[in-house]
Amino acid sequence: MTFFDLHKNFDLTGKVALITGASKGIGAAIAQGMAARGAHVVVSSRKQDAVDKVAADIREAGFKATAIEAKVGGNGEADKLISQVKEELGGIDILVNNAAVNPIFGPAVRTSLTVFDKIMNVNLRGPFELCQKVFPIMSERGGGSVINISSVGGISPENGLGIYSVSKAALISLTKTLAKEWGEKNIRVNAICPGLIQTKFSKPLWSNDTNRETYEQHLPLGRIAQPEEVVGLALLLASDAGSYCTGGVHTIDGGFTA
Repeated sequence: MTFFDLHKNFDLTGKVALITGASKGIGAAIAQGMAARGAHVVVSSRKQDAVDKVAADIREAGFKATAIEAKVGGNGEADKLISQVKEELGGIDILVNNAAVNPIFGPAVRTSLTVFDKIMNVNLRGPFELCQKVFPIMSERGGGSVINISSVGGISPENGLGIYSVSKAALISLTKTLAKEWGEKNIRVNAICPGLIQTKFSKPLWSNDTNRETYEQHLPLGRIAQPEEVVGLALLLASDAGSYCTGGVHTIDGGFTA
């Protein structure tokens, strides 16, 4: 009898993983987790000093990491980022599109076109451009994994997060589209939809005790999550353990959408 080698199937040794928005929160946690499983992670975000710190911490722990500053979202830096990773590390096997913005909280009708464009450029156009650039690289390497960090707001719009939710719904649709188009190249594309995770990005939603307690009362698990709780699913989708997973929309929300 052949037994499933769980350790081997979650191993990322020899893989190159690019994670955007990785200077803190979910992105940093995923970078640390993938590095610990053997990947050479590329930690990318808007500020060089911030990604330098995350990469240094990973290297200090004995793992492989490179820090590259990039502001993805319609400014031409996606091409530069992918080219630099390919030149320095030979290619890309895993892409995690985690970078996102939400500069406004309130009704969608009050969102200016300038803010609308900013949200869409970072949350949707950025992942699309990076996906376009990694496709030929992953194809040449015999396959790969793309993980798009969406949101439960992309499944059901959240009050006060209207256009952000729209951008995350579009990212889910992009995920499914590319999964269908890229399957023949053995490139898997999946979406992770976190609920409320305790990060700096979501601080306005959980820092108020009353708001937090009200939210937690509606959760079957009764608490909000920490960034590290997203890592296990990301490892599954990036590794051979998730080799038959593509086009999936996976929630990590404590039962919020149940």
